[in-house]
Amino acid sequence: MNKIEQLRHNFLADIEKISTLQELEELRVAALGKKGELTLLMKELGQKTPEERRTIGAELNAVKETLTNALDQRKTQLEVDSLNARLAIETLDVTLPPRPVLKGTIHPLSHVMDQAIHIFGQVGFVVAEGPDIEEDFYNFTALNIPLEHPARQEQDTFYLPPSSADGQPVVLRTHTSPVQIRTMLNEKPPLRIIAPGRTYRSDSDATHSPMFHQIEGLVVDTKTHMGHLKGCLEEFCRHFFEDPNLKLRFRPGYFPFTEPSAEVDIWWKGNSWLEILGCGMVHPNVLRNCNIDPDVYQGFAFGMGLERIAMLKYGIEDLRLFFESDLRWVGYYGFEPESRE
Repeated sequence: MNKIEQLRHNFLADIEKISTLQELEELRVAALGKKGELTLLMKELGQKTPEERRTIGAELNAVKETLTNALDQRKTQLEVDSLNARLAIETLDVTLPPRPVLKGTIHPLSHVMDQAIHIFGQVGFVVAEGPDIEEDFYNFTALNIPLEHPARQEQDTFYLPPSSADGQPVVLRTHTSPVQIRTMLNEKPPLRIIAPGRTYRSDSDATHSPMFHQIEGLVVDTKTHMGHLKGCLEEFCRHFFEDPNLKLRFRPGYFPFTEPSAEVDIWWKGNSWLEILGCGMVHPNVLRNCNIDPDVYQGFAFGMGLERIAMLKYGIEDLRLFFESDLRWVGYYGFEPESRE
């Protein structure tokens, strides 16, 4: 038996005797590692004649393949034996009482959305929904937003490839206002809806997120006026923030889709005015774009960020925490399932 055959015979015999994965790894290194016996024999091929290299090289490669296969088979067998040994020892007594189970909580955003829907539902608003991916017409044009408006620029809006049907620009909706447009196009007044849902804008810091949540409201009929809007929002804020004496102020503002428009502030904790939402009377051009006669009908609309009002109510300082999927945070700020309404 030559040296190569003797090496093969010895290592195969040693592999059969191995009883642990650690020993098997040490044997692999001794045979096939950088300084292993088989590796050293291969390094000596450079000193051989071409004919010897051809013959001895083929023999060494065959031995290497044989040892590699044997090592893999033994490793598999040892892993199976180890698992079977654990299964024989690690038993479960099904007669024992159950272990304490962690109880899940409702995410603050889900809780706040349910609260808002419940409060508005008590005064006759119904929930309306629409797609997150919107056409330019519903997201901008029908809302009286001009072509040169900054909201249409790419630093504010996420644009997607144009629709294959008509080539119209497609965006991730920047507000839930497109739901109002779709409702006015598909239903006849009187209308009283709220549109909660995800929205998207190209912005990210402690108080802004590329994806966030809004709830918007729309009322259209023949008698609605600014006083109705003011009363509706006052009642909502006082119920939501659980303060019947909460002070609100309406400041003149500008939105392309409402006229007149207003920003709404609340007097927060006796310290300062904080802006929480925007609102106004629906612009006549928006009504015309939805085939509603502004000489007969008028309405009001409003919109607010759910993260914004949740942060105020529950003392959450960083908007990004809402989306980090940290179970510890959800456990601290979350709500019991029975507390959703």
